[in-house]
Amino acid sequence: MSIKQEVFGMTKDNQEVMIYKMVNSKGMEAHVINQGAALMSLLVPDKDNIKEDVVLGYDDVKSYEVNAPNLGATIGRNANRIKDAKAVIDGVTYELDKNDGNNDLHGGGAGYGRVYYTATTKEEEGQDTVTFHRVSPHMEQGFPGTFTYQVSYTLTDDNELILHYEGVSDQTTIVNLTNHSYFNLKGHKSGSAMDHLLRIQASKITKSDEESICDGTFLDVEGTPMDFREYKALSKDIDADYKPLIDCLGYDHNYVLENNRDLTKKVADLIDETSGRHMEVYTDAIGMQLYTSNFLTPTEGCTYKGHAAYPLRAAVCLETQSFPNACNVPTFPSTILKANEKYETTTIYKFV
Repeated sequence: MSIKQEVFGMTKDNQEVMIYKMVNSKGMEAHVINQGAALMSLLVPDKDNIKEDVVLGYDDVKSYEVNAPNLGATIGRNANRIKDAKAVIDGVTYELDKNDGNNDLHGGGAGYGRVYYTATTKEEEGQDTVTFHRVSPHMEQGFPGTFTYQVSYTLTDDNELILHYEGVSDQTTIVNLTNHSYFNLKGHKSGSAMDHLLRIQASKITKSDEESICDGTFLDVEGTPMDFREYKALSKDIDADYKPLIDCLGYDHNYVLENNRDLTKKVADLIDETSGRHMEVYTDAIGMQLYTSNFLTPTEGCTYKGHAAYPLRAAVCLETQSFPNACNVPTFPSTILKANEKYETTTIYKFV
């Protein structure tokens, strides 16, 4: 395998953004960029060996600098929502960015998906890796501690895209990283993805209110539109008269995974029957946000790839993570990272 590099463009601060293209022996390709440490393209052969790009994205650097919906972006310092944009760490209350009503979403408006990274590459037998490096300074987004972290994308000859995150903070802080890729297995320009079949190995979701804030309680999915323990088209229940769906205009909920943090246990399957593409998800994270791109609207000045017009529900996101608002919910597993302790998590998207 080998990694090809191309100049994508320049940021507003005159930093050169590169596209790193990994191609495996089966024709699958992953293209990543050092603006937002983002997955820009993922080209996957279908049942007839025809390749399509199955993730939504942009055509230019300027769009990735804005990237309001976080297409393909790395998310941090904390994925998902924090109630009232406040967190208490070691008895100190930290005021965070209120970018989702009164709450903090994905670390705030200046999130990790809108900043520049340095990159290193590694070519090995059967796999290639691109690693993005960055130092998040103390009090960036309102979070304490200088957090030195990296995000790696590895493409293997087994059609796996492996995302690995690790980092260390010099002060106790909050860390919960994820990736925000929008998948449409028919192809990114194919319109709605709601005909995809989804299965999630989870019998509960974390209960959330009208502002999508979790309070520490759980809901059983059995007998509800939230149940994906058996394959089901996303369209089947998405418009059901069910308050959690009405509140979010579709699916935007955290599933409590039953993997016991075991990376070898599959947590989800996504299938497009038309193309025959089938994506499996593996992670050592405890939760996964199912999001059906309910708020995906054009952003002024931003151009989607190939001048595509992405409608609402054009894709599905499967964001592996810790539980939302965990820093304010003592009964949830903690997202507090102690000073000088290592943060580390891995997610695998595998095409079979």
